[in-house]
Order: sequence, then structure tokens, then C-alpha cells
Amino acid sequence: MNRLEFLKTLGALGVATVVAPHMFAATKEPMRYPSKAQNLEANVAKPVTVIILGAGQRGQVYASYAKEYPECMKVVGVADINSIRLENMADEHNVPADCRFGDWSEALAKARFADAVVISLPDNIHFEPCMKALDLGYNVLLEKPAAPTEAECKAICDKALSTGAIVGVCHVLRYAPYFVAMKSVVDSGILGELISVQHLEPVRYHHMAHSYVRGNWHNSKETTPIILAKSCHDLDIIRWIVGSPCKSIAAYGNLKFFNKTNRPTGATARCTDGCPHESTCPYSAIDIYCRKEQHTYVFDNLPEDKSERQAVIMGNLRKTNYGRCVFDMNNDQCDHYVASMEFENGVTASFAMEAFTATGGRRTYLMGTHGELIGDMTKFVITDFRTGNKTVWDNRDVKEIAAYVGHGHGGGDLCLTRDFVNAVGNNDTSYLTSDIKVSTESHIMGFAAEKSRMNGTKESVKS
Repeated sequence: MNRLEFLKTLGALGVATVVAPHMFAATKEPMRYPSKAQNLEANVAKPVTVIILGAGQRGQVYASYAKEYPECMKVVGVADINSIRLENMADEHNVPADCRFGDWSEALAKARFADAVVISLPDNIHFEPCMKALDLGYNVLLEKPAAPTEAECKAICDKALSTGAIVGVCHVLRYAPYFVAMKSVVDSGILGELISVQHLEPVRYHHMAHSYVRGNWHNSKETTPIILAKSCHDLDIIRWIVGSPCKSIAAYGNLKFFNKTNRPTGATARCTDGCPHESTCPYSAIDIYCRKEQHTYVFDNLPEDKSERQAVIMGNLRKTNYGRCVFDMNNDQCDHYVASMEFENGVTASFAMEAFTATGGRRTYLMGTHGELIGDMTKFVITDFRTGNKTVWDNRDVKEIAAYVGHGHGGGDLCLTRDFVNAVGNNDTSYLTSDIKVSTESHIMGFAAEKSRMNGTKESVKS
């Protein structure tokens, strides 16, 4: 079922509720909305060729589409300063030796040899390669955040519009079947007029420690503030659901816990140094990476044998930031963050990013004049105020949807890749719901939020 068909279905249900509410009031079990998955295969005449700049975890996700759908996408070039990741990805996709590059600049020093470039480099290395790729005539799939400054984001937008290139920013939540269905509900009018939105991003305690205390995004000055590095997705999804530009934003938050003030007495510089608190600390690197084997994708070429694998992980913990005490890093990212927004259509929204949660899965609460919607990224429940009837959308109802949710961001990663391939292969930007102008707008919301947080002000959002 495509988006248009889904919308028609919701519209029909809404009309039926108005015309014959008694039919639904008598229903004992909640109704189920159809949730059949769309085809992940792009509709292109020939494979779209791409160069992957950055063969880390995000680059691997997008490149994996070419392995699953080789008739739709082909990786013809790879660049990464990590030789292991470079060779692993290049070998997997049979990339010739002269199209394997240590640095992104080497790949873009050659004349154009592909249809598109995928930029999955660190946040602070997005702007220059994107501008260079656009100058060379490439289309671009750009990992979020698009760039670390507002001025650079706007410059990318201007360059994309002036060159006519297709530039997709990886706001992958827009492409997840769950959020596609939620957006269709709002647009159908089932909830009446949307009045307010509450949205929570539960980061999870170990993910926070991994990525934003020890990991690549631990310092906002070297990358981007966490509202962009982590929650750029969420600002974008709120903007998309509301369907109107943001008018103003006010934000609050700080680094309350992961700092030297809270370092336990006697704690060692590394969890591997015999720290007396290691066995009871929820942020123990040994517990997270060895015992629970979470986030181990950051360690290259791990052995299949468990004992050998854990020995390699322990070796990495003794020499990398991933083994350091979470209270002894030069991190500055907020570990809790809230923002309030007002949109031009009068809708208000509140957002919270919380590090200290046990489970993930974004929670969303939509409040309309005729009904409410409450969701957790697995399912959402609509309650009709007029009838009391409840309707459920659940991504587990239909087997086909497993192909989506088995991948990252509720299936949004591969759905985005498919739609980008469709856009490039058919030279049609309408395949992308997040065009570069709207993507830039949600970035500007993030920069305004950070300015508000730092200065204690309410900020206007001007795109």
C-alpha cells in the first residue's frame, strides 16, 4: 500500500465515523489500519552509481542497499582514512583499485565518475566535500546534520538550488513506515485540526555514554551540538507532522551528570585499570562493550569466536576513548534537553531528549480537535473523541513490514536510500519528502534552539 492509498483509506474511515458513529461505538476490539509495507526496490531503468565518502557505520548502512538491490544501486567508489573500513567496503562491492581513496578529497579530485556521492563523514567534514561534489555535478545524499553551522547549511541549500542537483539530507525518520503512516493520519483529518505535539527521544543511558560522552560526538565544538547531532531527526519530524514553518523556539538543558564533579572517589582513568566501581557502574565500558556487546560496530574486524572477540574489545578499551571513565572526558554535550516551539499555523510543540532511559523508541503524542494519537515507534493508537473508538496501526501486523523495521530507524534507512535512488534515477525530486529547503529549515530550528539554550532567550526562527 503506497502513501496515497493509505491516505484514501484513512479518509474513508474518517468519513464513515462522521456519517455512522454508532457503527464504531459498538466495536469491542480496536480497529486495525492496513500496514502493508511498500516495495523496497527502486523503480529505475539502470543502477544508480554512487561513491561512498566515509565507510563507517552510516556509510555501511547506505551502501548495504546496493548489496540487497544491485539492479538499483552500485557502489563504484569508496573513500575512508581508516584503511580497514575502506578495504572491507571496497572489497564487498568489488570497487576497482583506482577508485579506492584514503581521503574524500582524493575521490573528488577526479573527474566525475558516478551519478551521486554519499557523504557519511564526521559532522565537521560535511560542508567542503558537499560543495565540491556539487561543483563537479554530482547529486548528493548528505548525512545529517548537513553542516556544523547555520551559514554553511544555507550555503549548501543555495548551491543545490543553483546547480539543480538532487540533494537529500538523511532525515531518515520521514521515510520510516511508522512516521509515514502517522503523517498520513494527520493529513487525512482523522484527528480534526492538529493543536499540539509532544515528542520524546529516549536516547538510552548506554547509547549516551557511547556516542555523546566517549564517542565521536562527545564535544560539540569539534562536531555539532547534540540538538543537531542527535535530535536533528526529531525537529525535522515535528516540522513535517505539523506542516508549517516554525515561528519561534525556546530551549533548556545542560550537562548535569557526565562531568568530573560526579566522578566517584577512587575511580580510575579507564574502566580497565581496576576501577573499584566497575562492577556497579551502569556506564562501565567493560559491561557495555564486553559483557553486553553493545555498540561493538566501532571495533573493526572482530573475530567470530566469543573469547577472541572479547579479547580484541578489551584491547581497544585499553587504548581508545571507549574505555575511558565517563566522568573524565572532555565532553560538553547536554545529557538532557527540552525545547518548546510555536509554528506559524498556531500549533505548539514540546520536545525532550533524555539520556537517562532504559529503553529507546521515540514517543509521540498528537492532540487534535477530534482525537488524539499516541505512539512508540512500534505502533500508535488513535482515539476518536466523538465515538470513543480506538484504532491501532502496528508495524507487526503484516509480515512484509519486517523487511523495513529490521534495519535502522524503523526501516527509514533503506526507505530513504530507495527514494534517493528513485529521485536520481528518474531525475525527480518529488520522491524525497525532505527536499533541501525544508531540511535546511529544520536545521535552522536546531541552531535557534541552541542559541536559546545558551543565552536564555526565546528565538525567532527565520529561514
